[in-house]
Amino acid sequence: MNISSIVVQTVPKYLDEVVESLKSCEVCDYHMHDEKGRIIITIEGDGVKEELEKLRVIEAIPHVITADMQMAYSEDELDEHIEIINNADAVPKMLNDDNVDVDKIIYRGDLKKKDLEGFAADFDKVD
Repeated sequence: MNISSIVVQTVPKYLDEVVESLKSCEVCDYHMHDEKGRIIITIEGDGVKEELEKLRVIEAIPHVITADMQMAYSEDELDEHIEIINNADAVPKMLNDDNVDVDKIIYRGDLKKKDLEGFAADFDKVD
């Protein structure tokens, strides 16, 4: 599933007409507009092809000057990024070690130095 936000531009003279057309249009969800003729909508689709078909419908609405995608979200991309994050060594191994007494750790730096052995680098052990 893809979701994209779109900024639709019209002239203020036709703003109400275009907003009503978008609200009654079944290819998008209306969210907001301003007095300058900028309208924010979102579209959803099973893929880019479906989203582009919906974008063409929006562009064909009378008095729409432009309809530009501003942001897109794809579940496939999110799943890919989550997999990368889950497989990354983002947390020093010692912080996930159940044998380490966390009450005896003092943090003195940043976690970017991930290759920590014992309590070296940015951590000190409190006795």
